[in-house]
Amino acid sequence: MTDELSRRSFLSVSAAAGGGLLLTFSLPEMASATAAVTPKKMPANQLNAYIRIDADGTVTIVSKNPEIGQGIKTMLPMVIAEELDVDWKNVKTEQAPLSPKDFGAQFAGGSFATPMNYEPLRRVGAAARQMLITAAAMTWHVPVDQCDTAMGKVRHKPTGRTLSYGMLCPRACTVQPPDLKTVAVKDPKDFRIIGTSVAQVDSPLIVTGQPIFGIDVTVPGMRYAVFEKCPVFGGKPVKANLDEVKALPGVRNAFIVEGGKPTGLPDGIQMGLQDGVAIVADTWWQANKALEKLKVEWAEGPVASQSSRGFAQAAADLFKKDPEKVLHADGDVKSAFASAAKTVEGEYFYPFIAHAPMEPMNTTASFKDGKIEIWSPTQFPGPGQGLVAKTLGLAPPDVTVHMTRCGGGFGRRLANDYMVEAAMISKMQGEPVKLVWNRRQDIQHDFYRPAGFHSFKAGLDAQGKLIAFSDHFVTFKNGEKASNSADLAPTEFPARFVQNLQFGVSMIPLGVPTGPLRAPQSNALAYAFQSFIDEVAHAAGKDPLQYRIDLFGEPRVLKPPPGPGGPGGPAPGFDTGRARGVLEMVAEKSGWGKRQLPKGTGMGVGFYYSHLGYFAEVVQVTVVPAGMVKVDKVWVVGDCGKQIINPTGALNQCQGAALDGISAALGQEITIDRGRVEQTNFHEFKLLRMNQAPPVEVHFRSTDNPTTGLGEPALPPVVPALCNAIFAATGKRIRKLPIDTAQLKSI
Repeated sequence: MTDELSRRSFLSVSAAAGGGLLLTFSLPEMASATAAVTPKKMPANQLNAYIRIDADGTVTIVSKNPEIGQGIKTMLPMVIAEELDVDWKNVKTEQAPLSPKDFGAQFAGGSFATPMNYEPLRRVGAAARQMLITAAAMTWHVPVDQCDTAMGKVRHKPTGRTLSYGMLCPRACTVQPPDLKTVAVKDPKDFRIIGTSVAQVDSPLIVTGQPIFGIDVTVPGMRYAVFEKCPVFGGKPVKANLDEVKALPGVRNAFIVEGGKPTGLPDGIQMGLQDGVAIVADTWWQANKALEKLKVEWAEGPVASQSSRGFAQAAADLFKKDPEKVLHADGDVKSAFASAAKTVEGEYFYPFIAHAPMEPMNTTASFKDGKIEIWSPTQFPGPGQGLVAKTLGLAPPDVTVHMTRCGGGFGRRLANDYMVEAAMISKMQGEPVKLVWNRRQDIQHDFYRPAGFHSFKAGLDAQGKLIAFSDHFVTFKNGEKASNSADLAPTEFPARFVQNLQFGVSMIPLGVPTGPLRAPQSNALAYAFQSFIDEVAHAAGKDPLQYRIDLFGEPRVLKPPPGPGGPGGPAPGFDTGRARGVLEMVAEKSGWGKRQLPKGTGMGVGFYYSHLGYFAEVVQVTVVPAGMVKVDKVWVVGDCGKQIINPTGALNQCQGAALDGISAALGQEITIDRGRVEQTNFHEFKLLRMNQAPPVEVHFRSTDNPTTGLGEPALPPVVPALCNAIFAATGKRIRKLPIDTAQLKSI
């Protein structure tokens, strides 16, 4: 994968304004890692390069991808700075502009930042270092191999002479860049920056309240806007009391926005502009207060007939029939069940979930003279630019998108509906506007993690070995295809580890928008499958952690699934040795099977492979007679390859992912009634409180594999580990989320 990236990369150099060294490095487009890239020299006056070295030796390194709290604005520059061989204290970082021709894919999602960029960006830094060495050798009239670097200086080894990078940069601009395929990178044993704990570069700004988030943006002449859509998804406004609203204090305008037919983009994540009512005012408070007086007659449309109760009844009816489609089948499941010494059955449900980032959706837009400038906390700025251009009838170059820091994303900001709303309101109003959603709108107009229903059955032989497994998965569809993030891979574990297996699927029509939420698909499937595997282990009379290890069998790498894979190229094969390794290590770190636990306390385990990461987690819980669940501690063990770039950032990501999963399991559910979301704020959609957050102990198992991402793979295993721990403590299975503590009373 990394060889493909570097082979199609290029490096160009030009003199920056003020005598700086400007390096530009292009990556393949996200969706075509095998496509050819045509080198294009960047103009010297454009600040869209990775590295700038000023005359005083200050090194500015640009971070290409959006920062959503995952630490990317720190981590990616660390990779370049390491190979450039500079002192981190002399490095400044900047957010890159949106420029796919210069930076390739610029997005935050899928934990792809590390696997897509680690090796290519190492070569960016190494190439720059080599150019500086060449410039010094030319200055001293000595062979290049007599020179090396350290801490922002080139040294002539025989004489000890040194020249700073700042002094060398004008001459380095004239040096032919080395071939990225052959440029030498450091031996990891010589790393000074990679592998050390570095605080996020924006932390001082955040803790002092500096305006770096999208919601902080201000531009001259800016008004504030709110945008109200039909509470039923797909509904349209018929009429509204616009004149009454316009007369309210501070209100400048109120008007209906006709969105037209939703525009589905190829990724299926976002739709185009939806119909609604815009209110523009001098302050956001005035706009939001005016919203309380807005009265709209809505044409609700067909989705008004859909409800959570209806979905549950439809699933129950479908479970009584054969699956509509067999997704994957091995062996003879029917005969295997008939010969099984014991069978185990269980039905599992997980709900719709909202993303609920702390910073609600917002965008500032300024339309003028047929062009528009946008400041937006987006995870996917390129498609946002295209969506705005298409909706407003502009050419993409006439849409300028500035990426601001995001106050959380978790997949929600892969959709750019709020961006196109702000753009259209600015165009219709004829002034710059800042659109800010309130919390109710943020929760009720999301692209939700889809709900799902599973009916499992397992067959065991007389020794407790799993010989048959089936799942009838009831999910949702838009048209004839599964809703976004609502499908099931045919390789879902325990597929390929059970001789007789069948995955069947039936689908319910859905008008509720769905989309990826941190560790999409995996965050839900891990709960259902890993909880049921635990049931199977207990029915077999086996230790559930060892039962998983035994299922994986001897260490080996399975053939990867067919298909193009992700942005980094074809998916690698599943490595059973890595899976076993994290399970064995989490058993050791948690004291699995060796602790004397009091009554009402239990430990549970979960394993999951997602986003190229292998993670095993153990949760200890205590359940009191009143039914309250107290999570005592979480142990996390991950295998993300051979290098942890920033240990502090890695720790934060794993701890945050585990707490996210616990939060969802304990209190998060979106319910639909008459086509609309019932929850309105955090008193109904409950996030984990500080006094509920347990200590999370994180360990990494280093293996000789490519370095991978950490934003998502630590989340999926914690949910089944929590539920399995509750079973260990109480003997009661959690087959429905969120956890209903009333079922745990009087334990």
